[in-house]
Amino acid sequence: MDVSFLAFEWTDTSRHWLIEVPIRVTAYLVVVLILRLIFHRMIDRATAVRSGKDPDRERGARTPPLVRYLRDRVPSTATSEQVLLRRQQRAQTIGSVLKSTVSIVLLVWVVLALLNVFGVNIAPFIASAGVVGLAIGFGAQNLVRDFVTGVFMLLEDQYGVGDTVDLGEAVGEVESVGLRVTTVRDIDGTLWYVRNGEIARVGNMSQEYAVARIEVPVALTADVERAEQVAVDAARDAVADGPMAGKVIGEPQMLGVQELSPDLIKLRMTVKVRPNAQWSVQRGLRRAILRAYDEHGIDLPYPNGRAAAVGE
Repeated sequence: MDVSFLAFEWTDTSRHWLIEVPIRVTAYLVVVLILRLIFHRMIDRATAVRSGKDPDRERGARTPPLVRYLRDRVPSTATSEQVLLRRQQRAQTIGSVLKSTVSIVLLVWVVLALLNVFGVNIAPFIASAGVVGLAIGFGAQNLVRDFVTGVFMLLEDQYGVGDTVDLGEAVGEVESVGLRVTTVRDIDGTLWYVRNGEIARVGNMSQEYAVARIEVPVALTADVERAEQVAVDAARDAVADGPMAGKVIGEPQMLGVQELSPDLIKLRMTVKVRPNAQWSVQRGLRRAILRAYDEHGIDLPYPNGRAAAVGE
């Protein structure tokens, strides 16, 4: 037997596949892992929330660097725990998007680089990837719409944890905001799961301020001007001190006759209040006005007087 067939012939080709290719593959993988670790660490640091006093916000929680320069619409009545949860959830959700984007970009880059190392023509793969991406986009367009809408809602801070919102079919307090689904707890305790892509409009009742609207009925025989003055005086006394003092940020405004029907006259009053305080202020002012009407002899359009009006 010719021993020349058993001898290993060291050529440029063997050196390329046994030394250069493994080294380049290892180098690409190491670089990708290091870059992924670095970018993920940077994102984690940008989404970190630390407890402490923030001299700029005075909310009791420091704003994560990732959302520091984004629009922030935290209600003034939110507690420090709600502020912390809202900002942390917002930052972590955006951070998860950035992490996934970094991982996908690095994965695509390393796969194309390795194919090039092995001598594979990557042009057909790039063209195929475009076709596959287009097909996936059409097949999962609802899912993509949910994610894109969720990203924009988080960036614009349209609502957050603790806000009371009207999303159409669901009205209640936001418990969580995700990229695909928002959960809302309504007044009956039902937890609604709303897809972000299905939200056509958002009514946020917890931003900047709210308006408490009070409508009080009086009898047709009542002196309207006197009834209006008694209602305004009662409302001012009620918001001057007591539990409603910290909730009201404006003076009660009597708008006058709102409705005239065959059996009653309805008066409307409004007052600017802090977010999420309009319902309690409405109940408190309505009680104070009805009590004042009873004391001043303002007739109500009910046979049994004030007791029937307030449901006593």
